[in-house]
Amino acid sequence: MAKIVVITSGKGGVGKTTTSAAISMGLALKGHKTVVIDFDIGLRNLDIIMNCERRVVFDFVNVIQGEASLNQALIKDKRCDQLYILPASQTRDKDALTREGVKAVLDELAQQFEFIICDSPAGIEQGALMALYYADEAIVVTNPEVSSVRDSDRILGILQSKSLRAETGAEPVKEHLLITRFDPERVARGEMLTVQDIEEILAVSLLGVIPESQAVLNASNKGMPVVLDEKSDAGQAYLDTVDRFLGEDKPHRFLEAQRKGFFKRVFGG
Repeated sequence: MAKIVVITSGKGGVGKTTTSAAISMGLALKGHKTVVIDFDIGLRNLDIIMNCERRVVFDFVNVIQGEASLNQALIKDKRCDQLYILPASQTRDKDALTREGVKAVLDELAQQFEFIICDSPAGIEQGALMALYYADEAIVVTNPEVSSVRDSDRILGILQSKSLRAETGAEPVKEHLLITRFDPERVARGEMLTVQDIEEILAVSLLGVIPESQAVLNASNKGMPVVLDEKSDAGQAYLDTVDRFLGEDKPHRFLEAQRKGFFKRVFGG
């Protein structure tokens, strides 16, 4: 049975699309047939991070409105044959998404895929509400900043009140917390919230902590999910996150500041 997972947050710029690309590629590399859908109608970025923007002919809205079949719109990833991308429209309005249309697409995808990853836009407008409405599980992405955590708390409230599961009295959406752009040195200086602070505020189980890393920007610029950079700290942290999502018990890494060597202490850097 397919599992629908929404990657969401209240605040923009926290790394939702980076996370959607990394989690979906990580699941596919583990052998799970996965599709990732870009719900950010009008502002699509997922196809750029997945390096398939030139292959987009039909999109999510075309399928909903019956202008193309799902098979015509799905793009197979070049690097992993277990991963497909359903891009967003760049020219349509977010109101093009309807509950009935989204449900029909998800139902058809569920016949082919184990995991359906929904890359939500930020905030609580139409696209974001559509992305989370049918979710079985949610990965709430937040930065260690007060404003980001506060907005994530708002999203948790919406998951618990406006999802299909909430409306029908079904088992609640399973919630996971993913902290991105974590910088232990700034935490030590009191400039960022600690992991414990965020867990206490949101009261959601911790799935992963992704360190602030140049590797994320480098991977994005190359059009590849950062999990493919297995030597990077961010790539390893995302791979650990995927393993935990699949049920493995793995310790969290990159939570402590790295001790500087002699030359860095003397000359800086």
